[in-house]
Amino acid sequence: MNSTTIIIIAVVALILLIAIYIGATYNAFIRKRNSVDEAFATMDVYLKKRWDLIPNLVSTVKGYAKHEAETLEKVIAARNGGYNNLSDEEKIEANKEISKGIASINVVAEQYPDLKANQNFMNLQNQLNSTENDIANARKFYNAVVKLYNNKVQMFPSSIIASMFNFKAKQMFAVENTAEREAVKVEF
Repeated sequence: MNSTTIIIIAVVALILLIAIYIGATYNAFIRKRNSVDEAFATMDVYLKKRWDLIPNLVSTVKGYAKHEAETLEKVIAARNGGYNNLSDEEKIEANKEISKGIASINVVAEQYPDLKANQNFMNLQNQLNSTENDIANARKFYNAVVKLYNNKVQMFPSSIIASMFNFKAKQMFAVENTAEREAVKVEF
C-alpha cells in the first residue's frame, strides 16, 4: 500500500469513529431525556394527586374557619386552572405556591380544635401527608435524573453534540426559600 492509500484509510477510519461517537452520544442524550421525562411523569402523578386533594381539604377547613377565607382563597388561587394545560415549568411553579398554601392551612387548622378532630379532615390530612412523602421521593429521583442529563449536556465533549442537536439543560425541582424547605406539618 502506498502512503496515499494509508492516509485515505486513516481519514475514513477517523470519520467513521467520529460518526460512531456522534451517534452514540446522540442516543445517550435521547435515553437521558426520556429518563427525565419519565421521572417528571412519575412526580407529576403525585403533584396531580395533591392538586386534586386541595379543594376537599379547603372546603373542609372553610366550614370551620369562615373568617380565614383570605388564607384559603390564596390556596385556591394557586390551584386554579387546568392542571393538564400547564407546562412542566408552570406545574413546578404552581406546586411551589400550593406548598406555601398547605402550610397556611395547617396553621388555620391548629386554631380550631374541632376541625382537628374532624374525621374527614384527618383523613384528608393523612392522604396529603402520604402524597407529600411521595412527592419528596419523586422529586429526589427527578432531580438525580436531571443532574445526569444536565451533566451530559454541559460537559465536554458531549456538550458539542448537545449544541449541534439542540439539547438544553432541564430545570431542577428546587425549593426557593427556607419556609418552604420545612416539611409540611400534619398535626391533629
